[in-house]
Amino acid sequence: MTGTPAIPLGTHEEPDVVLYELIDGIAVIRINRPAQRNALSRGVREGLREAWKRFDEDPAASVAILTGTGDRAFCAGMDLKEASGTQLRIPPYGFIPTLGDDTSVRKPTIAAVNGVAIAGGWLLAQMCDLCVATPEAMFAISEAKVGRGTPWAAPLVHMLPQRICMELLLTGDAMSATRLHELGYVNRLAAGPDLIPAAMELAHRIADNAPLTVRACRALVYQSTEMGRTAALQAGHRLFDHVYLSEDAQEGPRAFQEKRRPAWKAS
Repeated sequence: MTGTPAIPLGTHEEPDVVLYELIDGIAVIRINRPAQRNALSRGVREGLREAWKRFDEDPAASVAILTGTGDRAFCAGMDLKEASGTQLRIPPYGFIPTLGDDTSVRKPTIAAVNGVAIAGGWLLAQMCDLCVATPEAMFAISEAKVGRGTPWAAPLVHMLPQRICMELLLTGDAMSATRLHELGYVNRLAAGPDLIPAAMELAHRIADNAPLTVRACRALVYQSTEMGRTAALQAGHRLFDHVYLSEDAQEGPRAFQEKRRPAWKAS
């Protein structure tokens, strides 16, 4: 594999709490506070904001993988020590950069969950398009246990059965990645040492495909969750018009006929 040196991101006080690395066209974004279980300090939040911007604007990056340093935690949610010091009440809009809400990317994202994903950590895994996790990873929406809110969990009802959503939100109890895999929330399970290779393999399977088609498919899934059947079909036609008219739409069948790999241009 070939890659670029990891770029440290964060704030002046926390300059390297997020690492951004490009490996064979895949952006690996790593929360780098293992001693604090990769909790969401201000530095992490600002680092993630910059990382998503870099990914979206980088033509060399096809897919992003979000993970955490170490094997204990993907992200344990808000840094409660920091939050208690600020006496935060209602978090301002965009407090945690959230894909599909205040933060926009046009390309696919994968969460590689290497340990606990609690509260804001669950949010980070949920906002990604796909999820790979270790069998031992635990997910929890624990806000009910500490009197905080979960407005970000609204999309969960499109991803899990209603009664599972109710159980998770009302009890605040953790659920294993194995159980969530059975329920279709986690795409793949991989043992700790194999987690990032499994995420990379999935990322490359996506990156090998026509970029315009991949992006339109991604948009189709999200738009369809907000529409009825007829409106979603009509939206689908609009999403794919520019794909059919692209140069890649001619290159794909031509490469198939010539028995070679397509040379995608995303145009």
